[in-house]
Amino acid sequence: QVQLVESGGGLVQAGGSLRLSCAASGRTFSSYTMGWFRQAPGKERQFVAAISWNAGRPYYADSVKGRFTISRDNAKNTVYLQMNSLKPEDAAVYYCGAEGAREITITTMTGGGMDYWGKGTLVTVSS
Repeated sequence: QVQLVESGGGLVQAGGSLRLSCAASGRTFSSYTMGWFRQAPGKERQFVAAISWNAGRPYYADSVKGRFTISRDNAKNTVYLQMNSLKPEDAAVYYCGAEGAREITITTMTGGGMDYWGKGTLVTVSS
């Protein structure tokens, strides 16, 4: 069993930065592929970024490439999402998910493979 708790959301002006954290409970965190997703009001959940268990090559949605960075610290059971150059269209509830897989696949990026989800943290970007 893994419990995920996101934090770090808030209100930021366009062009600003935020760092989201997702703290995981459980001793097997290091064996999970982790992902960040977001959902804006009235829209479907959208893939943002994913990182495999050993922090190998991460994957990003095209809309955030070059602006967002996903990282993980297995010693702290935490995955991060550094968000720079934020835009109003980045505003959403951000969720982290944990998938019991070693590598990132298409299923990872759809969110369909996630075994556990956090409750989300709200990011608001003012223009």
